[in-house]
Amino acid sequence: MEGFGFVLVVNGGVGRRGGNVRRGLVRVRQEQEPMGRSRMREVVSGDVSGKLERQLGERNTTEEDMSKDEKTGRIFGIDPSPEVALILLCYFSQGALGISRLAASFFFKDSLGLSPAEMAAFTGLSTLPWMIKPLYGFFSDSLPLFGFRRKSYLALSGLLGAASWLFLGTAVGTTAQAVTALLLASMGVAISDVVADSLVVERVRGRPQAEAGKFQSLCWGASAVGGLLSSYFSGSLLETMSPTAVFQLTSIIPLLGAAVALTLTEKKQEQFPISQAMDSFKLQGQRLWGALTQKAVWMPTLFVFLWQATPNADSAMFYFNTTELQFPPEFLGRVRLISSAAALLGVGVFQTLLKNVPVKKMLVGATLASVPLGLTPIILVTHMNRSLGIPDQAFALGDTAVLAVLGQVAFMPTLVLAARLCPPGVEGTLFAALMSIYNASGAVSTELGALLTSFLGVRDENFTNLPLLLAICNTLPLAVLPLAGMIDAAPTSQPDEKKEKIVDKDNRE
Repeated sequence: MEGFGFVLVVNGGVGRRGGNVRRGLVRVRQEQEPMGRSRMREVVSGDVSGKLERQLGERNTTEEDMSKDEKTGRIFGIDPSPEVALILLCYFSQGALGISRLAASFFFKDSLGLSPAEMAAFTGLSTLPWMIKPLYGFFSDSLPLFGFRRKSYLALSGLLGAASWLFLGTAVGTTAQAVTALLLASMGVAISDVVADSLVVERVRGRPQAEAGKFQSLCWGASAVGGLLSSYFSGSLLETMSPTAVFQLTSIIPLLGAAVALTLTEKKQEQFPISQAMDSFKLQGQRLWGALTQKAVWMPTLFVFLWQATPNADSAMFYFNTTELQFPPEFLGRVRLISSAAALLGVGVFQTLLKNVPVKKMLVGATLASVPLGLTPIILVTHMNRSLGIPDQAFALGDTAVLAVLGQVAFMPTLVLAARLCPPGVEGTLFAALMSIYNASGAVSTELGALLTSFLGVRDENFTNLPLLLAICNTLPLAVLPLAGMIDAAPTSQPDEKKEKIVDKDNRE
């Protein structure tokens, strides 16, 4: 669940994007981010706009369907079962794991004593596991673990996550240990995300289109609920608990998922020879490379990468909010809640008003709009809002809501573009690779932000150059706009299978 799945990003709530709204939700994914590779296959196999709308739950059940559901005990037309409960728990957990996000920020800042630049650098490292998601799918599909392709990987990912959070909450004493624990916890979530996506695909395969859309929406809704709940409690818990205690509490979530995964009914698979699995991996790699080297694919992808890779000032803003403005954790939790809700509003705005706008026009327009709006945190940093009679907290809440809506509106076209770039034959693998590239651009953005923060000397006791940092981060995307013509290389509609199907040269011979 790329757009809304949990990705470990240790930043604050208010102005956490530093005005850098072009990347939309933090992957979450992605923060918030982040629709999974398998569930997006439905998007790339047909009309992108209509099916993306179903993916995001915009199709509501009719009154007749709801009446039938009430009589039969079904949920959105889906029969409740242990398997359905497990899948929904996976997505809910991905959202609920955000409960530790602010705790991680305060832990790095207060317990480990890191500077804004150092925290930004380590934040970028925590996204590494999300850059290799296609590998998790390959191993799960081709190499059964203890005879199972799904339940064993889900249980393993849950145990990995639980152990990582527990270690972080009880034994971590150095920065290296903390980063390692966060990397492993992030890997656990990424693996479970891939496996859960695979379970969804297997369940909806061959089902009526309407039923598949309902189930997709139910999964997305479970993650959104988990994310909204964790947004507020991520701050309020820190009013009564230490960050390490929050980490210990967080470890229960993946542990519960591991326990429930063992109850999954799955037919035991015959163990494939390693050589056969490697041959399959090699073939998929060749097909993927053949797709990525097509001009219609790599040119738009490169533009989006450059567009999203410009530096951000997230960590510096977190330090300013907590050190200079003395925003308490509970307030930061409220800001995260408003940001998450506003981002959902952004999805609705896109689906209702903007889904038919050309991708190039949307990205250019969003970038131009983000410059003046993205510079508004400078008003907070320079305390100009006080001279206008606007309290810091009120200004921060309003500013965050506006930037979150615009950020999500800007992020949606990149998903549509990625779906349209995928030709038949490698759509699942290529989409996963494109999402990994998107995640990599986010990591580059964070690392560049760390370098720029360090270069300008922005520290927890010196915010003199923070307005300059925000100005640079928000205006640099304009330098990428002259390359927007690269998007024109992308197909305007889903590639025709007869014309675009990728065939491995060795197989033809």
